[in-house]
Amino acid sequence: MLEKLLQLLAPRQTDSAVDREERLRLATCIVLLEVAGADNEFSPAECQLIIDSLRTRFDLLQEEAEELIEVAQERRQEASGLWKYTNQINQSCSVEEKVGIIEEVWRVIYADGSLDGHEDYLVHKLADLMNLTHPQLIEAKMRVSRPKA
Repeated sequence: MLEKLLQLLAPRQTDSAVDREERLRLATCIVLLEVAGADNEFSPAECQLIIDSLRTRFDLLQEEAEELIEVAQERRQEASGLWKYTNQINQSCSVEEKVGIIEEVWRVIYADGSLDGHEDYLVHKLADLMNLTHPQLIEAKMRVSRPKA
C-alpha cells in the first residue's frame, strides 16, 4: 500500500477510479491529521480515532490505516496548505460525504474533550474549503457532540 500511495504523486496519463479512491483516502487522512495537530498535541486517543475512522470509511485493515497515516504525515509536512487536499475531497465526494468527513473532524477535535481556538478556526476553514455552509458545519458538530441515547 505504501508504494501505491507514493505512486499517486507521480504524473500519469490515466486517472482510474482506484487512483481517485487512493487520493481521497490520503486527502481525508491529511485533513484529520491536520486537525489533530491543530492544538499542538497528537494524543493516542486522537490517533486511534483517526485509524478507526479510516478503517470504517474506506474499509481498511488496521495495518493499512496505520500505513496511510505514516504516508499522510510525510505529505502533510511537505504540503503548503490544505486546498490541494480539500479540492480532492470536493472532486470525489457528494455533499453528504463531505459532511461525514466534517463529522469525523469534529470527533477528532473533541477526542480530548475540548475545543481549542486553533481547532475552531481550522474546522471553519475546512468547511469553507469543502464548500459546506455554516449550518451544515454546526449541524455536523451537534450530531457529534450530542450525548448518545
